[in-house]
Amino acid sequence: MSNFFSSAVLRMNPSATMKVAQTARELKAAGRDVISLSTGEPDFFTPAHIQEAARAAAARGQTKYTPANGIEPLRQAIVNKLARENGLQYDLGEVMVSNGAKQVISNALIATINPGDEVIIPVPYWVTYPELVGMLGGVPVYAQPEAGSLKLTPAVLERHITVKTKWLMLNSPCNPSGAVYSADELRGLAQVLARHPHVHVMSDDIYEHLVYDGATFATLPQAAPELKARTLVVNGVSKAYAMTGWRIGYAAGDATLLKTMQKVQSQLTSAPNSVAQWAAAAALGGPFDEVAGFCKAYAQRRLLVAEILRAAPGLRFDLPEGAFYYFISCEGTLGKRTSAGKEITSDQDFARGLLMDAGVAVVPGAAFGVANYFRISFATDTEALKKACQRIVDSCASLK
Repeated sequence: MSNFFSSAVLRMNPSATMKVAQTARELKAAGRDVISLSTGEPDFFTPAHIQEAARAAAARGQTKYTPANGIEPLRQAIVNKLARENGLQYDLGEVMVSNGAKQVISNALIATINPGDEVIIPVPYWVTYPELVGMLGGVPVYAQPEAGSLKLTPAVLERHITVKTKWLMLNSPCNPSGAVYSADELRGLAQVLARHPHVHVMSDDIYEHLVYDGATFATLPQAAPELKARTLVVNGVSKAYAMTGWRIGYAAGDATLLKTMQKVQSQLTSAPNSVAQWAAAAALGGPFDEVAGFCKAYAQRRLLVAEILRAAPGLRFDLPEGAFYYFISCEGTLGKRTSAGKEITSDQDFARGLLMDAGVAVVPGAAFGVANYFRISFATDTEALKKACQRIVDSCASLK
């Protein structure tokens, strides 16, 4: 039967975050007390005015196929948003809508990657980047950070660029690390990219509204306008507006690239969800009070996690600057044994032990390209988060 499946799919790994989340669901269904901190999904309800926009669209009969690149009111809302919040000027032909930011990335890679093309992926990375590149016959080139850093630096970027490099994937705020690139750091990367005009940049900005402690979000074409034509801005409404299930993402960039991406999308999914597009237009148009409230709640939970987990022996972490994840070193637990006598030799062992012994689901760092780390999401109910973090502390304290 293995000969029946494509070599491209056989090369792929399932999403590590989805796999952990599914295991947690199965254990819950079997009656286990499990708290999942594995999935990056806001626990808040979609704001009421956004829901109402969807209901009104359905009542108007806006339930038919839309243009492959999205309805004009939503594309105009995207143009307005980019001008208002990011100082970026695009016209309607330079933006498009997809079924989630993940489809934007997929469309772009399908439209541009030939076998052997290289894509620079800074470590740690979102689990999907290398899988999509590899599926298409591209070569993921992992850019390891300098010691003590979780960000790509100009020197590291320069070392990884070759004549085969087609894209640089840049995610800020970063999943899983929470690192945020400042405008100055982006300009440093831009100086390297200016010397290599064949390299394009995919700027994954999906967590842009989730920054803390006075950090300021900047996107690459905003910090380095000279790279605007070579940058594809990727964004969506899932994270900031608590709209993960609505599946609306969008892209802004070169019109010719977007037309090619639209051709791909028209064959894969025809068009984005019609009613969800009207909801997304309402989200991007405001009001933004609830979004600000979401961010405030995440900021409080971020501090709560740090307060509790500082008591966990063997763990080491920094406060994330953005997104809603902690990326935590568990290196100090290696070589120790659980109460059941099982030795911890890797982050996978650590995560498995937390799940089976403490009932807390986390994602091993190996899934993000970094051994001996794990990721937790604090986009979850505060009381459940407190309980899960205390379980992690108790589990670490029980190791011998």
